[in-house]
Amino acid sequence: MVERARAFSPAGISSFFQICDTEPDGKAITDHERVGARGGGFGLEKGVLTEVSATKSRAKSIKIFINGREAPEAETTRTVVNTLLGRTDQLYSVEVKHRVEVPIGAGFGTSAAGAIGTALALCKAVNLSATYREIGRVAHVAEVKCKTGLGTVSGLMLGGCVVVLEPGAPDYGSVDRIPITSDYHIVSGVFQPRLTREFLKSTNKRAVINEVGQKTLSSILAEPSIENFLRSCRGFAEETGLATRRVIKLMNAAEEVGAVGAAQNMLGEAVHALVERDKVKRVVKAFERVLPPDKIVVARVSLQGAHLIT
Repeated sequence: MVERARAFSPAGISSFFQICDTEPDGKAITDHERVGARGGGFGLEKGVLTEVSATKSRAKSIKIFINGREAPEAETTRTVVNTLLGRTDQLYSVEVKHRVEVPIGAGFGTSAAGAIGTALALCKAVNLSATYREIGRVAHVAEVKCKTGLGTVSGLMLGGCVVVLEPGAPDYGSVDRIPITSDYHIVSGVFQPRLTREFLKSTNKRAVINEVGQKTLSSILAEPSIENFLRSCRGFAEETGLATRRVIKLMNAAEEVGAVGAAQNMLGEAVHALVERDKVKRVVKAFERVLPPDKIVVARVSLQGAHLIT
């Protein structure tokens, strides 16, 4: 008998970050639940819909599909499945289908969204008892192990405008929100993706990113408003040198036509602007002057975190 369950996770745009994977003496943190990032960003009503099918079997097997294509490279999802199946004596044949509504590899947190969605749906499908925070820890550790992210899962469990105060999986990290209504939209434009895995292996910019990241967090907490959040995050992109010339031009264009503010997707060569509902069309038009429609994402800010659906 095939057991099925579905879950949805918002996409998560990261607006700034600070890498937290070493001890004060510089040694690598070996506990994956303690590795993470400080930072902040937005949950979107567009994201990743995940369907899990599980059948009792004589041998374990896992197949993963992304937008209808088999995706053997989806190691973060595979790690989640292996971790959870390790908690049961029964063998299963598992099929995971992700439908991704936003660009992959451009700072929308799709690997984290797929991980938390898979964990939620698989636990339901195979009747594994776990709390929401326990499920979040499994997804967080999978992201860290596979080097597809550091702190996105915690934000996706909350939604809204998220500020990660302390790094790590749920129970280790600390996450807060800046209040925002669901009338706000995010308009995002993508020039080209950058792979998080490759960046996390690089040490070239870690020191400056962590220094500016800490300063950005302090600035936001000193005045925790949406306007100051975006202003501080834009400053992070520019001061670290992550913002390319065309990213800066697009941020300027968004603000000139009425966006509350704009910042860079971390880590993509992409821009996200927070926009009041009546100004969405004019911001989209500004983006369309430099990007084709398929490179532009428009979504309301999601105030709900990842969850099971019927």
